[in-house]
Amino acid sequence: MKLALFADVHSNLQALEACLEHAATQGAQRLLFLGDLVGYGADPSAVVARVRGLGAPCLQGNHDQAATHGPRGFSPLAAAAMRWTQGALSAEDRAWLDALPLLLEEEDRLFVHADASAPAEWRYVEGPAEAQRSLAATEARLTFCGHTHVPLLCGLLPSGQVAALRPPMSAPVRLEAPGRWLCVMGAVGQPRDGRPAACYGLFDTGTNECTWMRVPYDVAEAASRIRAAGLPEELAARLAVGR
Repeated sequence: MKLALFADVHSNLQALEACLEHAATQGAQRLLFLGDLVGYGADPSAVVARVRGLGAPCLQGNHDQAATHGPRGFSPLAAAAMRWTQGALSAEDRAWLDALPLLLEEEDRLFVHADASAPAEWRYVEGPAEAQRSLAATEARLTFCGHTHVPLLCGLLPSGQVAALRPPMSAPVRLEAPGRWLCVMGAVGQPRDGRPAACYGLFDTGTNECTWMRVPYDVAEAASRIRAAGLPEELAARLAVGR
């Protein structure tokens, strides 16, 4: 089965639609969302409606939580965007986001938005040390997460140390058993690795291969909608440079 994994959509409807269309062309048979549907972008309500309509499993991210409880520990830019987002969402939207689970376990796989050692604390997994802490917190062989907006592949070595690297794009990586792996899937709606193209993952449960996909989308339209909504200019400008 091919499982498409989407993290950090962040109210970017144009990027989401492009990734959904691309996943369909790749033969994705199931979809799963790793959190942060909202925040930053101009279409939070439309993104929530689209994902709800798909009926796919969806996890809660820190921005999804903040849509109900307010921004806590956010940068000034993220907090300003979240306050706008709260007003753009219906009470039903906020209640649905607030009820999302923090993690999902299936067979030998764990899905979570951030560090699995403390999902509700929203720690970033940015390198070997954080990956090792996350892997140590679960018996799952494979962990898939988001939150950092930067693709990352981490493998647990026989020595007990963790090796980390930037995964190749559009090239399958075999997550060999019985090895343990952590995959940070990048961001659909706001990449931060210097590439503006949307990023999502495709995991083949039969071959144990994970592929990080890059998908061009209408960045200009997404930025235009941010500006039209009166959100901070930086949120529009950063899309074009992948930061």
